Amino acid sequence: MPCETVIPPDEHIMTVQEAREPLYQKLEQEVEAKLVEAAVDAGWSPYDALNAIDQLKKHDPLDG
Repeated sequence: MPCETVIPPDEHIMTVQEAREPLYQKLEQEVEAKLVEAAVDAGWSPYDALNAIDQLKKHDPLDG
């Protein structure tokens, strides 16, 4: 019988947070793109739209 090394679960199983992080990042990018598009359609410059989004992020209580 070959010698087997038991690997602890925390070394080979992705945590829920690690699994969902790329999904949240993708969702955030999609939302930001839609916000910029809507702002540009409303007459904002892309620069102003991105600055406004950055300001909103600074004041987002869920981002802290």
